[in-house]
Amino acid sequence: MSKKNKPDARGFVYSTDPNFGFEPEDKEAQETLVPAQQKLRIRLETKHRGGKTVTLITGFIGTAEDLEQLGKTLKNFCGTGGSAKDSEIIIQGDQREKVLQWLLKNGYTNAKKA
Repeated sequence: MSKKNKPDARGFVYSTDPNFGFEPEDKEAQETLVPAQQKLRIRLETKHRGGKTVTLITGFIGTAEDLEQLGKTLKNFCGTGGSAKDSEIIIQGDQREKVLQWLLKNGYTNAKKA
C-alpha cells in the first residue's frame, strides 16, 4: 500500500491545498572543469575528527565520479586512506606537500595551500 502524501527532502508531509504537489529538486549534473581551471585549496584540519589530523582538498567543481577518481588517485599517491564527498577530498594525515606536488605536476596550476 503506497502513501498518498510522501515526505520530500524539505520535510513537507501534508498540505491542505488540493493543488499542492511535491516538486522534485532537479540537480543538474555539473560538468567537470579542466584541471587548469580548478581552484583547489589544500589545508590541514583537526576539528571534529577526534584529534586526528587530515588534509582537506576543497573547491573541486565536477561530477561525483571525477571527484572519487581524483580522491582515489591522491590516496594511492600518498599511501594513506581517506574519502571523497561533497566536493571535498579528505586524506588522512598531514599530506599537504605531497598533494600539492602531485596536483601541480598533473596540471592543477591553481592549487594552493590555504
